[in-house]
Amino acid sequence: MVFHSEYADVPAVSLPIHDAVLGRSAAAYADEVALVDGAGDLTLTYGMLDAYHRRVAAALAEAGLRKGDVLALHSPNTVAYPVVFYGATRAGAAVTTVHPLATPEEFAKQLRDSSARWIVTVSPLLAAARRAAELAGGVAEIFVCDQAEGHRSVLEMLGSAAPEPAVAIDPDEDVAVLPYSSGTTGVPKGVMLTHRSIATNLAQLEPAIPMGPGDRILAVLPFFHIYGLTALMNAPLRQGATVVVLPRFELDQFLAAIEKHRINALYVAPPIVLALAKHPAVARYDLSSLEYVVSAAAPLDARLAQACARRLGLPPVRQAYGMTELSPGTHVVPLDATDPPPGAVGKLLPGTEMRILSLDDPAEDAGPGEEGEIAIRGPQVMKGYLGRPDATAAMIDAEGWVHTGDIGRVDADGWLFVVDRVKELIKYKGFQVAPAELEALLLTHDGVADAAVIGAYDEDGNEVPKAYVVRQPDAGELTADDIIAFVAGKVAPYKKIRRVEFIDGVPRAASGKILRRELREREGA
Repeated sequence: MVFHSEYADVPAVSLPIHDAVLGRSAAAYADEVALVDGAGDLTLTYGMLDAYHRRVAAALAEAGLRKGDVLALHSPNTVAYPVVFYGATRAGAAVTTVHPLATPEEFAKQLRDSSARWIVTVSPLLAAARRAAELAGGVAEIFVCDQAEGHRSVLEMLGSAAPEPAVAIDPDEDVAVLPYSSGTTGVPKGVMLTHRSIATNLAQLEPAIPMGPGDRILAVLPFFHIYGLTALMNAPLRQGATVVVLPRFELDQFLAAIEKHRINALYVAPPIVLALAKHPAVARYDLSSLEYVVSAAAPLDARLAQACARRLGLPPVRQAYGMTELSPGTHVVPLDATDPPPGAVGKLLPGTEMRILSLDDPAEDAGPGEEGEIAIRGPQVMKGYLGRPDATAAMIDAEGWVHTGDIGRVDADGWLFVVDRVKELIKYKGFQVAPAELEALLLTHDGVADAAVIGAYDEDGNEVPKAYVVRQPDAGELTADDIIAFVAGKVAPYKKIRRVEFIDGVPRAASGKILRRELREREGA
């Protein structure tokens, strides 16, 4: 059966994302504070954000950026991030968001795949950006948000006298943002999200999680990730809230910002929920301004959610569900839900449809209350994977259903519970880690004959990458520490192998496919 939302449909928002976010709020709340540097003193009003992003658009156009170009935004969270993002989209570019800790090699792969011609970074990351541009080729210019010798600064752009570009954007077809996701296949791919798909998803979220002037949101999860981009940047700035920006998660700085800025809403991932529930530092800060907590990006244990809510004296921690390919939201536990069942990830957003597909026969639906693969259809579905029509067709069927690779069930009241994943991605602290990428890297080690990577769970319940390694006969005393160090030197920190087990052979099907289920069974997972 097809499940429908309990909410009335919302009209599709067929606007460029910069207009969908700032078109109303910049006029209605011009003198209200939009952005605060949580680690410093800088603040931007909505009027300033509107004026600054237009100047950046003008400067980028003057530099040669044209409609259809791709700009790589390579930065931790700063108050400049939305200025650059909306400036680039207003100039007609699609923005590909890059992990700040990506190695030059990883960054270069994304530059090549996306055909990005422009980079905006920050001076501490400039060496990696320069090397990535060297490796990729085709980059016209590297800008910095702060200042660095030999590079134009976004600060200088704010004084540009160039005319604001008048770019004809087709919101239904033109790509606004190009984040990279591994989907269900384990190979990072550019997810083409149109202006319409991400703008409409903001409208879909509003009935369940309303925000407005007076709300103070702490943006500690990264803007480069679609969850942070939506929940911590686009959504609050569309509705007139104040966003307090932190560059990274450091517990004491995070808690101090809540206290200092009287934060009332947190959008976090499970590791932060764990810290709020258990870390002794929490007791040293006044967190009484908090009104609610929402957790997403990875599964949240129901007992942990309850412990966090009890400790903070708050309503139950809300969960949300989605994926990059869905702009990203499809489900959320509404703020006005009085007694949501523990472990539920939410109810369908407006205009969103869902099926639960039989695990035995994906052409059929699972029975009422049975577990099956979650399939989603709605206006927030991606345009497709950049340059990968076969991968797009494998993800989105002929009727428009996105096969998420997640296993779920729906109770009699319409609450969705995600119970497992059929896809093989590892979710380490909310970030996607592709086993295939790590396996390919392990096989480049002279001492490794074969390898498989799965998600295992540490003592805090976090999923971490674990490698099963077959030694070469002449590998000698190859140790787990050797493997961990080898991988750590070649990947971003969140992709590092955390555990290693040596085995005699990797279990494989006749086709050669790794039988990860057998490895997971060894883990007792």
